[in-house]
Amino acid sequence: MAQQIHIVEDDVAFGKMLTSFLERRGFNVTVSLSGEKARKTISESNFDLLITDLKLPDDSGLDLLEFSQKTSPKTKVILMTGYAEVDTAVKAIKKGALDYISKPFRPEELLMIIEADSQNTESSEEHISETVEPKQPASQPTSENSKFVIGISEASKKFNEYLKLVGPTDMCVLIQGESGTGKEVAAKAIHNYSSRKDKNFVAVDCGAIPKEIAASEFFGHVKGSFTGAVNDKKGHFEAADGGTLFLDEVGNLSYENQIQLLRALQERRIKPVGSNTEIDVDVRILSATNEDLLKAVSEGKFREDLYHRLNEFSIHIPSLHERKEDLFLFIEYFLNEANKSLGKEVIGLSKEVEEAFKNYAWPGNLRELKNVIKRSVLLTNSHLIPLEVIPREVLFSANTKKETVDFSKESNEKQLILNALKEADFNKTKAAKLLNITRKTLYNKLEHYQIEL
Repeated sequence: MAQQIHIVEDDVAFGKMLTSFLERRGFNVTVSLSGEKARKTISESNFDLLITDLKLPDDSGLDLLEFSQKTSPKTKVILMTGYAEVDTAVKAIKKGALDYISKPFRPEELLMIIEADSQNTESSEEHISETVEPKQPASQPTSENSKFVIGISEASKKFNEYLKLVGPTDMCVLIQGESGTGKEVAAKAIHNYSSRKDKNFVAVDCGAIPKEIAASEFFGHVKGSFTGAVNDKKGHFEAADGGTLFLDEVGNLSYENQIQLLRALQERRIKPVGSNTEIDVDVRILSATNEDLLKAVSEGKFREDLYHRLNEFSIHIPSLHERKEDLFLFIEYFLNEANKSLGKEVIGLSKEVEEAFKNYAWPGNLRELKNVIKRSVLLTNSHLIPLEVIPREVLFSANTKKETVDFSKESNEKQLILNALKEADFNKTKAAKLLNITRKTLYNKLEHYQIEL
């Protein structure tokens, strides 16, 4: 039976967008535009989940949380707000809220919270704490709601080894990799390998913070320190005290904000905006970027001293293209996830889809793979995902690659050899396999075409 969700949101357009998104994923959704209407609806109906804005024209999300707990104790509550106040989040969780999400957010983030809770509920009901698929070597060094797939490729083995080595230390780690490779998942793994694992893990998207309020977001502020500061607020540093602060897309910070961050890291002290009192903080910093920070340093866009402070140890997350041997491990994992969230029983891919997936470059990495799998599972009405439900860009790019990158052709042999070497990261053994020739033959051809490596 589909979950019953009630949304309390005075922003009509945003409420409609959430409703449409959740209904497409099989939920039954109703909406109230005011606290008064919501209270009446909650009293008259039973809901599995209440999603309410924190600040309503005639009510408060915290008050609605308390009302729901008295009226319908089994209803779980998620609060959402554009104010992003850590204090309020703590109050909400202490009062029994399932979770707290700050606007602006992507609907997928809300769905992740709902799915994670559903999985936890199912696990507790069945008295099963974890499920590991037989074909999928996976471990969970992160929180109980996030999973970490351990790959079998050499790139993945090296990457996982680095996570385990640096995790127990207090070193600042710079995580580098393409967009969609799972940098926050890696940061959580490092946190959970450390002695700080029982403390807070606070993730901050530096690219989403306007430079004008960055100091308030990082260090907090006191009431009245600027227009709109109606209450004292804890910043991300204080919220992560004793734990880990993850700075995603750190390269997007303004130069002024970089100076403020560097001072906090050097002195291990922060001063909330408008306050005269400094606060000691014990925070481990993990940061991530898909930009070339060294290039930004050379161009004067990123402070060199901050770069070296953040980069006590660096980890490169391999792209999906760099660990092709792991592709089907991730497919199985995301397939299992999609089946659970969508109530499906799709067991795998058809042969045609397998070929398309192998030939596709996956420029969006794991994020793109997860989205394609979930969409495909939703559209599949059989046990195997058919070709017709796969996005056109995957099929087109896969077919194009299959037609244009054929290393066994004899024409343009020199260019084919160069292409193969590049594809194999200049590993001659792998290049020879791509060309369907022996390693000795490849050496002869390199000499013949005067190709120097």
